[in-house]
Amino acid sequence: MKKDIFRAYDILGNLAIVKFSDKVKLKDKKKFADKILKNNKSIKTILEKTGKFKGRLRIMQTKYLLGEKTKEVLYRENGCSFRFSIDETYFSPRLSNERKEIASMIKKNNSVLVMFAGVAPFSIIIAKNSKAKKVVSNEINRKANKYAQLNIELNKLKNKVELASGDIKKVAPKLKEKFDVIVMPRPQLKNSFLEQAFKLSKKGTRIYYYDFCKIDEVPRIEEKIKKEAKKFRKKIKILNSKIAGEVGPYKIRVRVDLLID
Repeated sequence: MKKDIFRAYDILGNLAIVKFSDKVKLKDKKKFADKILKNNKSIKTILEKTGKFKGRLRIMQTKYLLGEKTKEVLYRENGCSFRFSIDETYFSPRLSNERKEIASMIKKNNSVLVMFAGVAPFSIIIAKNSKAKKVVSNEINRKANKYAQLNIELNKLKNKVELASGDIKKVAPKLKEKFDVIVMPRPQLKNSFLEQAFKLSKKGTRIYYYDFCKIDEVPRIEEKIKKEAKKFRKKIKILNSKIAGEVGPYKIRVRVDLLID
């Protein structure tokens, strides 16, 4: 079997997700899948990635290939455990270090809002690995919220993590407090949702805003944030911008850290 028949594979807990090149035959896919199963005792299921992330909810498209017939993951990271369905929710193991870093920047008794929280990895890791007073976890995907609730209970954080389910545009007016920290690990959406973040912020609030751009376009993202702040009459200071991972050829995920002044 030729080495170039597949591009890459990711391990998510008990699952391996393989991306094959277009010309690979099914028998060769299964041979490669069998090799993964034999060499990795913790992996029980092999899935094939069949398309790009789909829709606003960023759902992965996969099909079963070999092993146990399941698409539910049990994944561990940063001292926390997560259950979720690969075909119904979005989860990126590549943000593991980001989640750890954000948690390390949370101060004692901070109130934290996580937007676009999915099955709550940022929310739970912050709650588990910092001295935050409380974490509010917002997500629009109903199935992701069901897993988020399960994960909160799994990690024994019912007294520290609170779900605020639904579209943040509708949820934001119902939240009666201003947060010390707002984390925005946005998917690739046109709307920045900075309007909602600004409405829920106060002087001294730190916002961690994620976006996507080409490597040389980080200043453009910073400028966009400044324009939005001016539009909504918020004084801000950009503290830092960093590359938070590559998402394609010459395309990056960028994190901009800003302070409400």
